[in-house]
Amino acid sequence: MKKYKHIFWDLDRTLWDFNKNSEEAIRDLFEKHELAFKLGVAFDAFFREYLVINHDLWAAYRKEEVTKDELRLRRFHHSFEKFGFNDSTFALAFNDDYVALCSHKSNLIQNALEVLDYLYPKYTMHVITNGFVEAQQVKINNSGLNKYFEHVIVSDGLGYRKPDKRIFDYAFEKSGAVAENSIMIGDDYGPDVLGAKGVGMDQVYFTPEIQSEEGATFVVDNLLELKNIL
Repeated sequence: MKKYKHIFWDLDRTLWDFNKNSEEAIRDLFEKHELAFKLGVAFDAFFREYLVINHDLWAAYRKEEVTKDELRLRRFHHSFEKFGFNDSTFALAFNDDYVALCSHKSNLIQNALEVLDYLYPKYTMHVITNGFVEAQQVKINNSGLNKYFEHVIVSDGLGYRKPDKRIFDYAFEKSGAVAENSIMIGDDYGPDVLGAKGVGMDQVYFTPEIQSEEGATFVVDNLLELKNIL
């Protein structure tokens, strides 16, 4: 569509396959530290507990109910405690090893590169992500995405995160874009769709699984569908 000049992408779960990369990294560290023996449980059982705890902590982090440092400590500490292993020092070191290892994983969402190659000659593209500043650029570099984006805006480095309008205003200022000639693509309805809508920018809600939320400018369940929109 001719009205768009700038595309703003979310990163995790929209382009970079967070779920697959995260599971691979935790499995690698689980085996490295022989946690099946220490916890008395197989990886799959541990990982199920971790997913619940991590999800709840991230929800609290988005609401500013916990800090970044509290999230770093608690997600593995609480997960280990579920199986009777209480060592906060080890949990924090495990977390930091996980962030470093996970960010070097390179699995992408299906069709991500094909769509980026299609859009790259036509639009100026950027990333707005709520991830941690020490990890997000590493993910982009190691998965071969860096060449596609003019700016990468990471909330952790700014002190506010999507859907806060300030991160979108900052992105507009940095890129020279305006809401009227821009579109946001993301998988998280609140931060990506409602955040973009709040500053008057069109949105693509990428939702591989059926969701109940309505109201996005466009909804796709496969990135290839973007070829019909952009």
